[in-house]
Amino acid sequence: MNEKKNIRIANCSGYYGDKLSAARDLVEGGPIDVLTGDYLAELTMGILYSQRLKRGEDKGFVGTFLKQYKDIAKICQSKGIKIVVNAGGLNPQSMATQLNAINEELSIDLKVAYIDGDDISVDIKSFQDQGEEFIHIDRNQPLKSSDCQILTANIYLGAWGIVKALDLGADVVICPRVTDASLVIGPAAWKFKWQRNDYHKLAGALAAGHIIECGAQTTGGNYAFFEEVETFKDIGYPIAEVYEDGSFIVTKHQNTGGMISEGTVTAQLLYEISSPDYINPDVIGHFDSLVLEDLGKDRVLVSGCTGEAPNDSHKVCINLAGGYRNGMELILTGLDIEKKAETFVTALFDLLGGKEQFDDVTIDLHRTDKIDPMTHEEAMAILRIDLKSKDPKLVGRLFTAKIIELALANYPGFFSKTPPGPGTPFIRYWPALIDSKHVYEKIHFSEEEHIIRPTCIDYPGQTTKRNAVNIEIEKASYDEHENIPLGRIIGARSGDKGGCANLGVWTKTNEAYSFIYHYLTVKQLRKLLPDLNDYEIERYDFPNIKSLNFYIKGILEDGASSNTKVDALAKSLGEYLRAKYVNVPKQLLNGDNDD
Repeated sequence: MNEKKNIRIANCSGYYGDKLSAARDLVEGGPIDVLTGDYLAELTMGILYSQRLKRGEDKGFVGTFLKQYKDIAKICQSKGIKIVVNAGGLNPQSMATQLNAINEELSIDLKVAYIDGDDISVDIKSFQDQGEEFIHIDRNQPLKSSDCQILTANIYLGAWGIVKALDLGADVVICPRVTDASLVIGPAAWKFKWQRNDYHKLAGALAAGHIIECGAQTTGGNYAFFEEVETFKDIGYPIAEVYEDGSFIVTKHQNTGGMISEGTVTAQLLYEISSPDYINPDVIGHFDSLVLEDLGKDRVLVSGCTGEAPNDSHKVCINLAGGYRNGMELILTGLDIEKKAETFVTALFDLLGGKEQFDDVTIDLHRTDKIDPMTHEEAMAILRIDLKSKDPKLVGRLFTAKIIELALANYPGFFSKTPPGPGTPFIRYWPALIDSKHVYEKIHFSEEEHIIRPTCIDYPGQTTKRNAVNIEIEKASYDEHENIPLGRIIGARSGDKGGCANLGVWTKTNEAYSFIYHYLTVKQLRKLLPDLNDYEIERYDFPNIKSLNFYIKGILEDGASSNTKVDALAKSLGEYLRAKYVNVPKQLLNGDNDD
């Protein structure tokens, strides 16, 4: 494998706010051919909208990337490193202008291209008139039913615009809302001159892009078995060595912290997905077909990922002005916690004029208190009250003022954990599809514009449909069990998918997988985590990587900005599951498992 030609693609960012020095660390730390950075998420588009609104129409891009670029531009030029990032956000043209100014300041000649065509916010009404209803993917409701102002609407573009920009001679490609994996698919397809219908090769690059898109989360960060990581100091960021056949090696620079193993790669494969069929505008990759192989320290080979033709629709990220929200956390202490909560809530909404005037009311009592407490804090529980309304006055100071009015007039021991504050606007995330015939991706380079059409337009009817994977997992019988935390035999990785969440679990051995495959049904998951009972749950099997994935619909309401959960992105859901005690076969704990 090492003798074959490859392209080394590194990723320096997993989100807006990631480590600034990671870009310089990657370009200086060892050989790479392409530096990528993923800065965008659904909520980030809303943040950039607010930025542009407050700071001017020339804003709306990821400003921190300008600092990174200024730090690495000369190095990238001297080493011939290409840069492909989605830091353009809502305004890739303005970012390209800023980068050209930096190039002039530094007296360097890096050729900058930018891509647009993703922003359809002003075209929504026109598309609706043409029959596009923008049906909510999870709720099956048309956009017009939302009755909310549209803030942003961006098509998830694919990789072929990036390929075109690199073909034209660009050294830097500034992308808008492309899919995360496109940042890797594009350079790989450019390097090896893949065709639109090289679906298996493209599927491999899709898997590579998905694995490295979250930066250090692939190299030991947020890893269930974190104690296996020797050090988190100076953690290395991931590199995908992609080969012409679509296989690739996940690695990082030597002498950096963190770790890459089959476990860390598996965890990231399971992050923010639903079914094994991972849909992208350029290819559908089948993650239940790929194979992992440990090649030694910090090197994992991924091969065998199969792909098929993409769908004839593109996903659209629509952010809506959801209204206003406010909330406070009150502390209840000692005896009669539930009665105290009931007494307070009744009095509060009597003062406010009833719950029915609000669009949404959420009341949560978190029983963090203990019987016969040994410390003051052990006697405390938390009462969280959250309100939403289209009317900012209802959830503003009126709400918090009425809470404060009750400070000396209600339950004993009253005090609040959070100070009173004004209502704040929140964003509703609306995922939808648009017919790909409406997609015109535009590449701007050297004062010229080039248009790329979707694969389904240029290659109509092309398909490589595969037979479904059907692997029987033998159920073993065990004589002895031990009640232990489930996390002693499984890893987990969870996260948000808009208003839904995924919870992926994996095992290190075949025997452990056989047990978890038969034990952890949807029904059993609900028993272990009863707070999931109100939500539809789908289970998907990944026997090739000894994994299961649970897709929990609606648990995050309309996305991170809209829901009132303590963990608004479901990042800790997996660790919640791992903490549950279950009866585990002793054979799985004796070190004699089948590897």
